[in-house]
Amino acid sequence: MRFIHSMVGAATLAALSLGATTALAAPASAAPNTTPQKVCGSGYKTVNSAAVGSLGTVYLAYNSTNGNNCVVTIRNNPGNAVDMSAWIYVPDTNEGDDDYGRYTSYAGPSYVIGKGHCVDWGGGIANTYVSVIGSNCASLKEQRTTYTR
Repeated sequence: MRFIHSMVGAATLAALSLGATTALAAPASAAPNTTPQKVCGSGYKTVNSAAVGSLGTVYLAYNSTNGNNCVVTIRNNPGNAVDMSAWIYVPDTNEGDDDYGRYTSYAGPSYVIGKGHCVDWGGGIANTYVSVIGSNCASLKEQRTTYTR
């Protein structure tokens, strides 16, 4: 699987290419009451989130039993299919997963083992994107970037 995401920190774009990871479920259309737990699966709890402008939210969920992180992007108002994405990357292990496509309700789930590591994650809806860098790793301060193309 090829993993590429854009990280913007003042107008700098970086492309990353990573090895394969295994996703546990395929993206699909969902009812308006879709939650990260419904998409990621049993045992996942939301540990962070970031608004994708006014279009929806990217959620980071964690399963303490297996050490997996899950990212899903959920639209506020499902409707016609639009470009959407959900991605996650662990810099310490160089592992990542992503989902890019045209969806009516959500993108993802994207999974990676992240126990004991900082994670970079984000997603997009239509032409609005958010990335969270250095997240969920104790005392380090994360960096959030939202942009529209």
